[in-house]
Amino acid sequence: MNENWPEAYKKGVKDFYGRDFLVSPAVLIPRPETEAAIDEVLLLAGKPYLPGMVAPKRRLPEKPLIVDVGTGSSCIATTLKLEIPEVKVIGLDISEEALTVARENAKRLGAEVKFLQSDLLKSYQGKMPDVIVANLPYVDKEWEWLDKKALGFEPSVALYAEKHGLALIFELIDELFKLGSEMESQKALWLLLEADPCQHTDIIKYATRHGFAHQKTSGFALVFERF
Repeated sequence: MNENWPEAYKKGVKDFYGRDFLVSPAVLIPRPETEAAIDEVLLLAGKPYLPGMVAPKRRLPEKPLIVDVGTGSSCIATTLKLEIPEVKVIGLDISEEALTVARENAKRLGAEVKFLQSDLLKSYQGKMPDVIVANLPYVDKEWEWLDKKALGFEPSVALYAEKHGLALIFELIDELFKLGSEMESQKALWLLLEADPCQHTDIIKYATRHGFAHQKTSGFALVFERF
């Protein structure tokens, strides 16, 4: 153990959506802003996420398929399966080390999630999902406010992206556009992306040009529906 590690790595666990997730330097430390993605998928599934909240209109089929791209510790994938038991969840990550942590979290918390090593969607061969959730690397190394020292112990492959932090997000949108064209699928597809608010305008413009309508912004989360 490195004495300079963040506290979460020292303890080996980090709270996310009310549950403790195992973490190691192979995965990002789960952050509170990512919980907004869980809230938004719950709304799509017609489930209130706050006490006393009126149940929203369900926008997903009875047993939806959710694919979590860049699953890391699986904090998103595992939480969604536990919060919405009827869903099928698949977690994808390019890092086998991260997938080891992801599988352990799902097993430990009793969530039936399938995991697959994949560079974005390149190794995915299943049917068109109902929901794609992606907390991809989006940090721009050139941001003036970036605290590189604080981030220095987390995996750079899970943090940084080229093109002002937008390269992988744009690549995923390209892949989804191509996948939709090949499948000629008429089913609704929801896309939830996490990114810094300073990137939202560029992402919305790019996604709109590729067949996705921006439906909502919730903190760091952007919600799109394919049109």
